Amino acid sequence: MDTRPFRSVLYIPGSKERALHKATDLPTDAIIFDLEDAVAIDEKPRARKLLAETLQTLDYGNRAKLVRINALSSEWGADDLDVIAAARPEAILLPKVDCAAHIEDLARRLDARPETAETRIWAMMESPLGILNALEIAGAPRMAGFIMGTNDLAKDMGLRYRADRMPLLASLQMGVLAAKARGLVVVDGVYNAFRDGAGLKAECEQGRDMGFDGKSLIHPAQLEIANRIFAPSSDEIDTARRQIEAYNAATARGEGVAVLDGKIVENLHIVTAKQILAKAEALAS
Repeated sequence: MDTRPFRSVLYIPGSKERALHKATDLPTDAIIFDLEDAVAIDEKPRARKLLAETLQTLDYGNRAKLVRINALSSEWGADDLDVIAAARPEAILLPKVDCAAHIEDLARRLDARPETAETRIWAMMESPLGILNALEIAGAPRMAGFIMGTNDLAKDMGLRYRADRMPLLASLQMGVLAAKARGLVVVDGVYNAFRDGAGLKAECEQGRDMGFDGKSLIHPAQLEIANRIFAPSSDEIDTARRQIEAYNAATARGEGVAVLDGKIVENLHIVTAKQILAKAEALAS
């Protein structure tokens, strides 16, 4: 699993040169350079060329960089891959993934190019069939992570929007379960009302508590909230350190468990505590 933080994963249209340049300075953990939904049909040839050139010239630092191509079943997907391959992309985000065969097809195409020997694959989980096949998709070649496509998923399922996302919860949990079972990163879907900070905060807190590593975002104004909610709090960091200290002291006395603040601390708690501290250290650096 990628150890970099994925608190915030910002979509940037591949056709917008100004936005591509601005993204080098934005406080986002990861970027999705979008050649699919964010680019009009007439703009697609220019966008893929612009993005390939941009990725080879601009420095985006240690941020994770995903290129969302069009579906390979579309008339644009293969051309996207042909042009973007020259930029040696870190990762390709494949939309409309219904089964592992879609990932295997992309993996074979990447295998055939020396420029994409190290390129990983992320899957958009945005269809009922994709959700039902989540575990096999997670185990496919080159897989690195899931991005939940909640808008398309809700459309295909005929769901009505609710602030608590209750109609989507089963699908979200299946995505998290499959990703965690295979050691992948899993990122929650977008929050469409980008000016609604309170709504975004509530949805980020829900996603964090469900086990998501971060939130996909459609506007830079959403970055501060996602970065804050998905980062370990000072209380969590303090508790993690004290749990480790208490457990180490207990094991030094030959005891298998410790007690901290009236609660049992076992080895499983120490695994979580170390993950919290590792995430905090990664963010600090």
